[in-house]
Amino acid sequence: MLTAAAAGQPQVVLDVKASELLGDAGSVAVAIRGVLSRARPGLTSQWRVTQAFTRFGLDHELLDSLAHADPEIRVAGARLCGALRLTDAVPWLGDLLDDPDPRVRDAAVRALGKTGGRRAVDTLMSAVDRIPPGRLAIELYHAASDFELESLLRQPVSPQAEVPIIMACGLSGDVLRAPWLVGMAQDRDLESRLRVAACRALAMIRHPAAADALRTLATEADPDVKRAAVRARRRVNSALKWRLA
Repeated sequence: MLTAAAAGQPQVVLDVKASELLGDAGSVAVAIRGVLSRARPGLTSQWRVTQAFTRFGLDHELLDSLAHADPEIRVAGARLCGALRLTDAVPWLGDLLDDPDPRVRDAAVRALGKTGGRRAVDTLMSAVDRIPPGRLAIELYHAASDFELESLLRQPVSPQAEVPIIMACGLSGDVLRAPWLVGMAQDRDLESRLRVAACRALAMIRHPAAADALRTLATEADPDVKRAAVRARRRVNSALKWRLA
């Protein structure tokens, strides 16, 4: 049914209750993501799938599940809202970032990453002090477009917020950001954690041009930067050898 909906076939009937979806949220979320990943590029297929749920009022019931008394239901609701990329769920998911249950908080963070868009990115960044940096970096990578990530880089933020942004740049694999990351890694006026994050991001991008800069940083006085540079250079060189082979 989801495949038919994504293809634009008329009169698709989702003969299922919200309680049934929530009861098997893991499998349903995987099915939704699978259909959308196989669909044609663009937002049309996503809109069609979402409309199939909206037509039968399932979207409202899923939003209501985010405020359910049972944390298991809140987790399930977050997974489904994220899989469907329901933008109307973003404020609700933002509230769940303060949920007393850690499973609910984690599900909300991941759902915001899957939903994507500027509102989801802003919601994630507003909780920078409550989300582990590694998880925040991953979800920013999922949620932010190249334009939105570039916008984040240009905004004045605290070092605590800048670290996951830098890591998200590394996860994006954008080689065009390698020179900027090299400059950041070499800047001794920056905090150590920012320079370390830049080295780790370069390790993820694995651009050959970064090898020389990382070799220089391997003699850095700061032990954390030195350690990060050595590891990053090892990964870059490994990738270069693999390409040459």
